[in-house]
Amino acid sequence: MKTIYSFSVKDADLNEVSLKTFKNKVLLIVNVASFCGLTYQYKGLENIYKKYANKGLEILGFPCNQFAFQEPGTNEEIKDFCESNYGVTFKIMNKINVNGANADPLYNFLKEQKPGVIETPQIKWNFTKFLISRDGFVIERFSPQTEIEEIETKILDLI
Repeated sequence: MKTIYSFSVKDADLNEVSLKTFKNKVLLIVNVASFCGLTYQYKGLENIYKKYANKGLEILGFPCNQFAFQEPGTNEEIKDFCESNYGVTFKIMNKINVNGANADPLYNFLKEQKPGVIETPQIKWNFTKFLISRDGFVIERFSPQTEIEEIETKILDLI
């Protein structure tokens, strides 16, 4: 069975990153945006990252401008925004598409593994979250409105 370790992505500096780098880590993959009503979730994401990074949690934030154009900046502007407004230290990746013909292959895989409500694969909005086990399997998909505190026990189960 295929895992996320089959994929490579780019970080915000456009360096190629094999997801094999995160073997034996619990991953939370989130599509993010700087000008969304849910942008405040960066704070909760950073808090949970600081709390569990030393126990094997990694968070990958993938900026996406597909939802009401709420992430118009460059990778550098996005990283600066995250650091200066929310003190983000988890990984901000390259800006990507999560839906449509140009969707990143990783996101196509995530959506295939864990479809959304009524088995629809599309990402509905910013801050959709995917929880990945230490062995690279997609465990659960969470809606944009799901607060990180609601996911904490599931993260602890995997750590």
